Amino acid sequence: MSELDEKSNRPQFGGRLLEEGKDVFQHNAWDNVEWGEDQEREAEEAVAKGAKTLVSSNQAEEYARKAGEFWDKFYSIHQNRFFKERNWLFTEFPDLAPGQIAGRERVFESTVRQQEEKEESEENVDENKGSAVTLGEERLKLNEEVAKLRQAETYFGENSGFRLFEVGCGTGSSVFPVLEVNQSADLVVYCCDLSQQAVTLVREHREYPSGRCHAWVADVTADDWGAPFPPASLDVITLIFVLSAISPTLMSKVVKRMFTYLKPGGQVMFRDYGRYDLAQLRFKPGRCISDNFYARGDGTRCYFFTQEELRDLFVGSGFVEKQNLVDRRLQVNRGKRLKMYRVWLQAKYQKPLQ
Repeated sequence: MSELDEKSNRPQFGGRLLEEGKDVFQHNAWDNVEWGEDQEREAEEAVAKGAKTLVSSNQAEEYARKAGEFWDKFYSIHQNRFFKERNWLFTEFPDLAPGQIAGRERVFESTVRQQEEKEESEENVDENKGSAVTLGEERLKLNEEVAKLRQAETYFGENSGFRLFEVGCGTGSSVFPVLEVNQSADLVVYCCDLSQQAVTLVREHREYPSGRCHAWVADVTADDWGAPFPPASLDVITLIFVLSAISPTLMSKVVKRMFTYLKPGGQVMFRDYGRYDLAQLRFKPGRCISDNFYARGDGTRCYFFTQEELRDLFVGSGFVEKQNLVDRRLQVNRGKRLKMYRVWLQAKYQKPLQ
Protein backbone atom coordinates (compact mmCIF):
# COMPACT_ATOMS: atom_id res chain seq x y z
CA MET A 1 0.00 0.00 0.00
CA SER A 2 1.48 3.31 -1.07
CA GLU A 3 2.01 6.09 1.46
CA LEU A 4 0.40 8.39 -1.06
CA ASP A 5 -2.83 6.38 -1.30
CA GLU A 6 -5.19 8.96 0.15
CA LYS A 7 -8.10 6.51 0.29
CA SER A 8 -6.21 4.06 2.51
CA ASN A 9 -7.14 3.65 6.14
CA ARG A 10 -4.03 4.20 8.23
CA PRO A 11 -3.72 1.61 11.05
CA GLN A 12 -2.37 4.25 13.42
CA PHE A 13 -5.61 6.18 13.02
CA GLY A 14 -7.36 3.38 14.89
CA GLY A 15 -9.41 0.33 14.02
CA ARG A 16 -12.78 0.99 15.66
CA LEU A 17 -14.97 1.22 12.58
CA LEU A 18 -18.61 2.22 12.55
CA GLU A 19 -20.07 -0.53 10.42
CA GLU A 20 -23.65 -0.68 9.21
CA GLY A 21 -26.01 -1.79 11.94
CA LYS A 22 -23.79 -0.76 14.85
CA ASP A 23 -25.09 1.54 17.57
CA VAL A 24 -23.24 4.85 17.12
CA PHE A 25 -23.49 5.51 20.87
CA GLN A 26 -21.89 2.20 21.81
CA HIS A 27 -18.45 3.88 22.10
CA ASN A 28 -17.14 7.39 22.69
CA ALA A 29 -15.34 7.54 19.34
CA TRP A 30 -15.16 5.86 15.92
CA ASP A 31 -12.21 5.87 13.53
CA ASN A 32 -11.93 6.40 9.77
CA VAL A 33 -15.52 7.57 9.42
CA GLU A 34 -16.70 7.92 5.82
CA TRP A 35 -18.68 11.02 4.84
CA GLY A 36 -21.59 10.84 2.44
CA GLU A 37 -22.38 13.41 -0.24
CA ASP A 38 -25.22 14.89 1.83
CA GLN A 39 -23.00 15.40 4.87
CA GLU A 40 -20.29 17.00 2.73
CA ARG A 41 -22.81 19.33 1.13
CA GLU A 42 -24.28 20.33 4.50
CA ALA A 43 -20.81 21.14 5.83
CA GLU A 44 -20.02 23.23 2.75
CA GLU A 45 -23.27 25.15 3.16
CA ALA A 46 -22.59 25.78 6.85
CA VAL A 47 -19.15 27.19 6.07
CA ALA A 48 -20.55 29.40 3.31
CA LYS A 49 -23.21 30.72 5.67
CA GLY A 50 -20.67 31.53 8.38
CA ALA A 51 -18.42 33.32 5.89
CA LYS A 52 -21.09 35.75 4.68
CA THR A 53 -20.17 38.23 7.40
CA LEU A 54 -16.44 38.86 7.66
CA VAL A 55 -14.51 40.63 10.39
CA SER A 56 -13.61 44.20 9.50
CA SER A 57 -10.25 44.95 7.91
CA ASN A 58 -9.25 46.80 11.10
CA GLN A 59 -10.12 43.77 13.22
CA ALA A 60 -8.22 41.45 10.89
CA GLU A 61 -5.16 43.69 11.11
CA GLU A 62 -5.39 43.76 14.91
CA TYR A 63 -5.59 39.95 15.12
CA ALA A 64 -2.39 39.77 13.06
CA ARG A 65 -0.54 42.58 14.87
CA LYS A 66 -1.39 41.33 18.35
CA ALA A 67 -1.08 37.60 17.69
CA GLY A 68 1.67 37.21 20.29
CA GLU A 69 -0.36 39.08 22.90
CA PHE A 70 -3.42 36.90 22.30
CA TRP A 71 -1.39 33.71 22.67
CA ASP A 72 0.34 35.06 25.79
CA LYS A 73 -3.06 35.68 27.33
CA PHE A 74 -4.21 32.21 26.29
CA TYR A 75 -1.29 30.49 28.01
CA SER A 76 -1.49 32.78 31.05
CA ILE A 77 -5.07 31.68 31.59
CA HIS A 78 -4.65 27.98 30.91
CA GLN A 79 -1.02 27.45 31.92
CA ASN A 80 0.15 23.86 31.38
CA ARG A 81 -2.85 22.40 33.19
CA PHE A 82 -4.85 22.71 30.00
CA PHE A 83 -2.57 20.47 27.94
CA LYS A 84 -1.79 16.78 27.92
CA GLU A 85 1.53 15.52 26.66
CA ARG A 86 1.15 14.18 23.13
CA ASN A 87 2.28 10.60 23.65
CA TRP A 88 0.06 9.73 20.66
CA LEU A 89 2.87 11.19 18.54
CA PHE A 90 4.64 7.83 18.57
CA THR A 91 1.55 6.15 17.12
CA GLU A 92 0.84 8.73 14.44
CA PHE A 93 4.53 9.39 13.73
CA PRO A 94 6.45 6.18 14.54
CA ASP A 95 9.56 7.87 13.09
CA LEU A 96 9.81 9.73 16.40
CA ALA A 97 9.84 6.55 18.49
CA PRO A 98 13.09 4.91 19.65
CA GLY A 99 15.10 3.22 16.94
CA GLN A 100 12.66 3.97 14.14
CA ILE A 101 14.47 6.70 12.22
CA ALA A 102 16.34 5.01 9.39
CA GLY A 103 20.07 5.00 9.96
CA ARG A 104 19.72 6.65 13.37
CA GLU A 105 19.23 3.65 15.63
CA ARG A 106 22.17 4.70 17.81
CA VAL A 107 20.37 7.92 18.68
CA PHE A 108 17.35 6.27 20.27
CA GLU A 109 18.44 3.52 22.64
CA SER A 110 15.49 3.16 25.04
CA THR A 111 11.98 1.93 24.24
CA VAL A 112 8.55 3.18 25.10
CA ARG A 113 8.16 0.26 27.50
CA GLN A 114 11.39 1.18 29.25
CA GLN A 115 10.06 4.70 29.70
CA GLU A 116 6.85 3.37 31.24
CA GLU A 117 8.88 1.22 33.64
CA LYS A 118 11.00 4.24 34.55
CA GLU A 119 7.95 6.35 35.35
CA GLU A 120 6.46 3.52 37.40
CA SER A 121 9.68 3.19 39.35
CA GLU A 122 9.82 6.92 40.01
CA GLU A 123 6.29 6.79 41.42
CA ASN A 124 7.15 3.89 43.73
CA VAL A 125 10.56 4.88 45.07
CA ASP A 126 9.84 3.51 48.54
CA GLU A 127 8.88 0.11 47.16
CA ASN A 128 11.77 -0.13 44.75
CA LYS A 129 14.70 1.94 46.00
CA GLY A 130 17.17 -0.08 43.95
CA SER A 131 15.46 0.91 40.71
CA ALA A 132 15.33 4.53 41.80
CA VAL A 133 19.07 4.53 42.41
CA THR A 134 19.68 2.97 39.00
CA LEU A 135 17.51 5.56 37.32
CA GLY A 136 19.35 8.31 39.14
CA GLU A 137 22.69 6.93 38.00
CA GLU A 138 21.46 6.66 34.40
CA ARG A 139 20.23 10.26 34.44
CA LEU A 140 23.54 11.43 35.90
CA LYS A 141 25.44 9.55 33.22
CA LEU A 142 23.21 11.05 30.51
CA ASN A 143 23.76 14.56 31.88
CA GLU A 144 27.53 14.03 31.88
CA GLU A 145 27.48 12.82 28.27
CA VAL A 146 25.39 15.82 27.23
CA ALA A 147 27.70 18.22 29.05
CA LYS A 148 30.67 16.83 27.11
CA LEU A 149 28.84 17.27 23.80
CA ARG A 150 27.98 20.88 24.61
CA GLN A 151 31.66 21.76 25.10
CA ALA A 152 33.42 23.68 22.32
CA GLU A 153 30.30 23.95 20.16
CA THR A 154 29.96 26.88 17.78
CA TYR A 155 26.17 26.59 18.19
CA PHE A 156 23.95 24.72 20.66
CA GLY A 157 23.50 21.13 19.49
CA GLU A 158 26.31 21.17 16.95
CA ASN A 159 27.83 17.96 18.34
CA SER A 160 24.51 16.11 18.54
CA GLY A 161 23.82 13.43 15.96
CA PHE A 162 20.11 14.09 15.58
CA ARG A 163 18.44 17.53 15.61
CA LEU A 164 14.69 17.99 15.86
CA PHE A 165 12.90 21.34 15.71
CA GLU A 166 9.36 21.84 17.02
CA VAL A 167 7.80 24.93 15.45
CA GLY A 168 5.15 26.47 17.71
CA CYS A 169 5.96 24.36 20.75
CA GLY A 170 3.30 25.76 23.09
CA THR A 171 3.95 24.36 26.57
CA GLY A 172 6.11 21.52 25.21
CA SER A 173 3.41 18.86 24.92
CA SER A 174 5.24 17.39 21.92
CA VAL A 175 8.79 18.29 22.95
CA PHE A 176 9.00 16.52 26.29
CA PRO A 177 7.47 13.16 25.32
CA VAL A 178 10.17 12.94 22.62
CA LEU A 179 12.93 13.81 25.10
CA GLU A 180 11.65 11.49 27.81
CA VAL A 181 11.12 8.47 25.58
CA ASN A 182 14.40 8.89 23.69
CA GLN A 183 17.04 8.84 26.40
CA SER A 184 20.13 9.62 24.36
CA ALA A 185 22.75 12.33 24.63
CA ASP A 186 22.87 12.38 20.84
CA LEU A 187 19.37 13.89 20.54
CA VAL A 188 18.78 17.64 20.74
CA VAL A 189 15.39 19.30 20.46
CA TYR A 190 14.96 22.93 19.48
CA CYS A 191 11.61 24.60 19.97
CA CYS A 192 10.15 28.06 19.52
CA ASP A 193 6.85 29.80 20.03
CA LEU A 194 5.40 33.24 19.41
CA SER A 195 4.27 33.38 23.05
CA GLN A 196 6.78 34.36 25.73
CA GLN A 197 4.46 32.80 28.31
CA ALA A 198 4.55 29.45 26.52
CA VAL A 199 8.34 29.47 26.21
CA THR A 200 8.64 30.30 29.92
CA LEU A 201 6.53 27.25 30.77
CA VAL A 202 8.78 25.09 28.58
CA ARG A 203 11.90 26.39 30.32
CA GLU A 204 10.38 25.62 33.72
CA HIS A 205 9.79 21.96 32.82
CA ARG A 206 11.85 19.46 34.83
CA GLU A 207 13.49 18.06 31.67
CA TYR A 208 14.54 21.40 30.22
CA PRO A 209 17.84 21.81 32.15
CA SER A 210 19.13 18.52 30.69
CA GLY A 211 21.10 20.34 27.98
CA ARG A 212 19.17 18.52 25.25
CA CYS A 213 16.60 21.26 24.66
CA HIS A 214 16.75 24.89 23.59
CA ALA A 215 13.60 27.04 23.56
CA TRP A 216 13.25 30.63 22.40
CA VAL A 217 10.60 33.14 21.38
CA ALA A 218 10.24 33.57 17.62
CA ASP A 219 7.79 34.87 15.06
CA VAL A 220 8.25 32.43 12.19
CA THR A 221 6.44 34.78 9.81
CA ALA A 222 9.28 37.31 10.27
CA ASP A 223 12.44 37.42 8.18
CA ASP A 224 14.68 36.60 11.14
CA TRP A 225 13.79 33.63 13.34
CA GLY A 226 16.77 34.09 15.63
CA ALA A 227 17.46 30.38 15.09
CA PRO A 228 20.30 28.89 17.18
CA PHE A 229 21.22 26.54 14.31
CA PRO A 230 22.52 27.14 10.77
CA PRO A 231 20.81 26.27 7.47
CA ALA A 232 20.79 22.61 6.37
CA SER A 233 21.34 21.35 9.94
CA LEU A 234 18.00 19.80 11.00
CA ASP A 235 16.88 16.19 10.63
CA VAL A 236 13.19 16.66 11.48
CA ILE A 237 10.77 19.55 11.90
CA THR A 238 7.48 18.87 13.66
CA LEU A 239 4.57 21.13 12.78
CA ILE A 240 1.66 20.10 15.01
CA PHE A 241 -1.48 22.30 14.97
CA VAL A 242 0.66 25.37 14.29
CA LEU A 243 0.52 26.32 10.61
CA SER A 244 -3.25 26.81 10.96
CA ALA A 245 -2.59 29.76 13.31
CA ILE A 246 -0.66 31.63 10.61
CA SER A 247 -2.18 33.87 7.97
CA PRO A 248 -2.60 31.92 4.70
CA THR A 249 -0.74 34.70 2.88
CA LEU A 250 2.39 33.98 4.96
CA MET A 251 2.34 30.18 5.02
CA SER A 252 4.50 29.77 1.93
CA LYS A 253 7.17 32.03 3.42
CA VAL A 254 7.27 29.89 6.57
CA VAL A 255 7.44 26.59 4.69
CA LYS A 256 10.26 27.82 2.44
CA ARG A 257 12.28 28.87 5.48
CA MET A 258 11.82 25.41 7.00
CA PHE A 259 13.09 23.92 3.76
CA THR A 260 16.25 26.02 4.15
CA TYR A 261 16.96 24.75 7.67
CA LEU A 262 16.48 21.04 6.91
CA LYS A 263 19.30 18.78 5.83
CA PRO A 264 18.88 17.07 2.45
CA GLY A 265 16.63 14.11 3.26
CA GLY A 266 15.20 15.84 6.33
CA GLN A 267 11.46 15.72 6.93
CA VAL A 268 8.57 17.89 8.10
CA MET A 269 5.95 15.99 10.10
CA PHE A 270 2.62 17.79 9.94
CA ARG A 271 -0.73 17.43 11.68
CA ASP A 272 -3.45 20.10 11.70
CA TYR A 273 -7.11 20.93 11.14
CA GLY A 274 -8.85 19.67 8.01
CA ARG A 275 -11.65 21.32 6.07
CA TYR A 276 -15.11 20.93 7.66
CA ASP A 277 -13.77 19.91 11.05
CA LEU A 278 -16.27 20.43 13.88
CA ALA A 279 -14.33 23.48 15.06
CA GLN A 280 -14.86 25.16 11.68
CA LEU A 281 -18.55 24.40 11.54
CA ARG A 282 -19.05 25.92 14.99
CA PHE A 283 -17.82 29.38 13.99
CA LYS A 284 -20.65 31.91 13.88
CA PRO A 285 -20.98 34.66 11.25
CA GLY A 286 -18.64 37.55 11.98
CA ARG A 287 -15.67 35.38 12.99
CA CYS A 288 -14.35 34.68 9.47
CA ILE A 289 -11.25 36.66 8.42
CA SER A 290 -10.93 35.19 4.93
CA ASP A 291 -11.76 31.90 3.20
CA ASN A 292 -11.54 29.12 5.83
CA PHE A 293 -9.53 31.38 8.20
CA TYR A 294 -11.17 32.44 11.47
CA ALA A 295 -10.66 34.38 14.68
CA ARG A 296 -11.65 32.67 17.91
CA GLY A 297 -13.27 34.57 20.72
CA ASP A 298 -9.90 34.92 22.50
CA GLY A 299 -8.28 36.51 19.43
CA THR A 300 -6.24 33.49 18.32
CA ARG A 301 -6.70 32.42 14.70
CA CYS A 302 -7.25 29.13 12.90
CA TYR A 303 -7.20 27.89 9.29
CA PHE A 304 -8.72 24.64 7.96
CA PHE A 305 -6.77 22.85 5.19
CA THR A 306 -7.57 20.57 2.28
CA GLN A 307 -5.11 17.94 1.08
CA GLU A 308 -4.69 19.77 -2.20
CA GLU A 309 -3.82 23.06 -0.48
CA LEU A 310 -1.28 21.34 1.71
CA ARG A 311 0.29 19.58 -1.27
CA ASP A 312 0.55 22.79 -3.27
CA LEU A 313 2.08 24.60 -0.30
CA PHE A 314 4.87 22.10 0.40
CA VAL A 315 5.59 20.72 -3.07
CA GLY A 316 5.57 24.28 -4.36
CA SER A 317 8.31 25.07 -1.83
CA GLY A 318 10.55 22.24 -3.05
CA PHE A 319 9.47 19.33 -0.84
CA VAL A 320 8.66 15.78 -1.92
CA GLU A 321 5.36 14.44 -0.60
CA LYS A 322 5.71 11.23 1.41
CA GLN A 323 2.30 11.21 3.10
CA ASN A 324 -0.90 13.26 2.85
CA LEU A 325 -3.89 11.71 4.59
CA VAL A 326 -7.24 12.66 6.07
CA ASP A 327 -8.04 11.41 9.58
CA ARG A 328 -11.81 11.52 10.07
CA ARG A 329 -13.21 10.58 13.46
CA LEU A 330 -16.62 10.59 15.02
CA GLN A 331 -16.73 11.51 18.70
CA VAL A 332 -19.99 11.07 20.59
CA ASN A 333 -21.42 12.29 23.85
CA ARG A 334 -23.43 9.30 24.95
CA GLY A 335 -25.14 11.19 27.76
CA LYS A 336 -26.40 14.04 25.55
CA ARG A 337 -26.69 11.83 22.44
CA LEU A 338 -24.51 14.20 20.43
CA LYS A 339 -22.35 13.33 17.40
CA MET A 340 -19.22 15.38 16.68
CA TYR A 341 -17.22 14.91 13.49
CA ARG A 342 -13.50 15.74 13.61
CA VAL A 343 -11.31 16.13 10.55
CA TRP A 344 -7.52 16.36 10.70
CA LEU A 345 -4.80 16.20 8.08
CA GLN A 346 -1.57 14.31 8.63
CA ALA A 347 1.38 14.57 6.28
CA LYS A 348 5.11 14.11 5.81
CA TYR A 349 7.23 16.14 3.40
CA GLN A 350 10.89 15.53 2.65
CA LYS A 351 13.66 17.76 1.39
CA PRO A 352 15.22 16.05 -1.64
CA LEU A 353 18.60 14.42 -1.15
CA GLN A 354 19.97 16.28 -4.15
